[in-house]
Amino acid sequence: MRSAQVLADGFGRIGEELRAALEGADEALLTARPDPRANTLAWLAWHVARVQDAQVAPLARVEEVWTAQGWAERFALPFDTGATGYGQSPDDVGRVHAPADLLLGYLDAATAATLAYLERLTDDDLDVVVDEDWDPPVTLGVRLVSVLADDLQHVGQAAYLRGLLDRAR
Repeated sequence: MRSAQVLADGFGRIGEELRAALEGADEALLTARPDPRANTLAWLAWHVARVQDAQVAPLARVEEVWTAQGWAERFALPFDTGATGYGQSPDDVGRVHAPADLLLGYLDAATAATLAYLERLTDDDLDVVVDEDWDPPVTLGVRLVSVLADDLQHVGQAAYLRGLLDRAR
């Protein structure tokens, strides 16, 4: 198994796990919060897809599917189209309203773009430095693992939140 295939397996798991966290969720559940500063399921799902899309597209030298495939218009969120959720306020988190099928559709599109990119990579490509602003400089492989780790962490948060919300019902 090549390194890119390992990464593809990891990115492929994100959708499976997020689907489980969103299964059967209506708008009330998707926007519920255990406290006023907590993230919502809708925001977590949107953020997972946005982070992957916004981080991988420049590496692949393609336009983000968010804008290229019209997802920004479908979501119609009150943010700049470049927003990914990073640094957003609790009020911003509360502004993300979208049904589960839209959230998962966007993630599927972002993941498809990621997997298409990974198919083109060789093991040697993963050693290419993509960011000199760190010590040590960041390679493509490290950047992709970082994106994968961030997404999986947020999917875990969504699964935990779903469990809390289900028990509170």
